[in-house]
Amino acid sequence: MSEKVLQPLIEEATRARLQSVAPFSQFLVGAAIRTNTGKVYTGCNVESASYGLTVCAERVAIWKAVSEGERQFTDLAIVADSESLTPPCGTCRQIIWEFAKNANIVLSNHRGDTETVSIRDLLPRAFDARFLKEATRQQ
Repeated sequence: MSEKVLQPLIEEATRARLQSVAPFSQFLVGAAIRTNTGKVYTGCNVESASYGLTVCAERVAIWKAVSEGERQFTDLAIVADSESLTPPCGTCRQIIWEFAKNANIVLSNHRGDTETVSIRDLLPRAFDARFLKEATRQQ
């Protein structure tokens, strides 16, 4: 995917990052996911004093899109306020696998560094519904 095509998505994720609520970590993350029709949904991380209830930007963007009926995605940009490129956490990797496994994942930071990766590289041997179907057949 060319940088010219991905740059607007990175910019959307960068703007979404500014909406983050991160009073504890001060780690702002924004995400933007593009559908196969070109529509973009954004998300930011939102922290809770009960840390386990915190939600990442990637999941917010994906759930917003899914809640609007979207099911096919081409690209996901993730922008973190960091020196190095920050990949999605394990929980987000699972959600990306289940809902956007064919999307190009673009990591970016405040310095303008970028890298495009696939979820298959980030989550090898992923768990999904096929294992549930196998378990049901065995009962």
